[in-house]
Amino acid sequence: MSTAVQTAVVGVTGYAGAELARLLVRHPRLKGATPIFAGRMNASPDVHDQARGGVTLSEIHPQLQDSHGTGSLRVQPFSWELLEDLGVEVLFLATPHELSREAVPEARKRGLRVIDLSGAWRLEEATNRAVYRFEDEGSATALATQAEAVYGMPELHRHAIREAGLVANPGCYATSVILALKPLLAAGLVDLSHGIICDSKSGVSGAGKAPVAKTHFMYAADNLSAYGVFSHRHTGELLEQLEVDGETLTFTPHLLPIPRGILSTIYVRFVEPQTNASIEACYGDFFKGSPMVRLYGTTLPQIQYSVRTCYADIGFNLSKDGHRAVIVSCLDNLLKGAAGQAVQNLNVMQGWGEAEGLE
Repeated sequence: MSTAVQTAVVGVTGYAGAELARLLVRHPRLKGATPIFAGRMNASPDVHDQARGGVTLSEIHPQLQDSHGTGSLRVQPFSWELLEDLGVEVLFLATPHELSREAVPEARKRGLRVIDLSGAWRLEEATNRAVYRFEDEGSATALATQAEAVYGMPELHRHAIREAGLVANPGCYATSVILALKPLLAAGLVDLSHGIICDSKSGVSGAGKAPVAKTHFMYAADNLSAYGVFSHRHTGELLEQLEVDGETLTFTPHLLPIPRGILSTIYVRFVEPQTNASIEACYGDFFKGSPMVRLYGTTLPQIQYSVRTCYADIGFNLSKDGHRAVIVSCLDNLLKGAAGQAVQNLNVMQGWGEAEGLE
């Protein structure tokens, strides 16, 4: 059981980065070790920012200004020497995939434990990683780094996460679908010959902070649109973690005209008829000791229940004959789908209570 650990965050300017900063600064275990916030990698820092030690968090995210002085913490120009001089032990990367591919091998070489929020190291299979078109794919360094990466979903891999040097934080859509399906698949209840349909919807913050045409207000407002059909980057995570193939599972994401939150509606058929009690028992047994999953039984969760929380909410309804189920899974894409899950992984790595700083 460890005490305070010195953490650092690179990539604090985005939506998930802001949530990560908020959670870490207020984490009860980190009161004696204020997180370090570093600016962009591979960028020449502004001379004025260098002179004054970096911009403050409140200049980037005004909502972080509070009575605890969070907003006055500075985002310092990044360097590996800075992290070393300040005694950083755990590095959070809320950076683009390509930057994480460069940064993680260097961080590991320097003895840092890494929690990476990007998709750079989530996928074990080269065929699934192909969607990212990584320039270093197949190199000795990339293969060695990938080999030590642990998929950062504590509900599935907490024992491996505890000793991991590199934790690859899951995608937000993937988290909502995997948590809803894994208990049923692990118990052998699902008839895979009938296929699984995952219909997921996310708020626009899931696309990141950089403006693009499809997240522009004039496109997203008063609209609902499907995208990434048969090609979304999170599909590989679903296939690997659920241990099914692409012919069995159909995943379609949609863009909701709301700022944040995910709702996944999942359709399955069972090998044998089930009852409400048998499905509740299946979920209850699987998630025993998993404080960040809330089970709603036959009450279907809604985005408004989980938004701005670090919980994943799961509920289901059975058909009258017990052969089919509709499962609804909700979470906040910036919290349980990103920053909250990253802090949950920190808790596991340090041997702290899994829900500390998250409830």
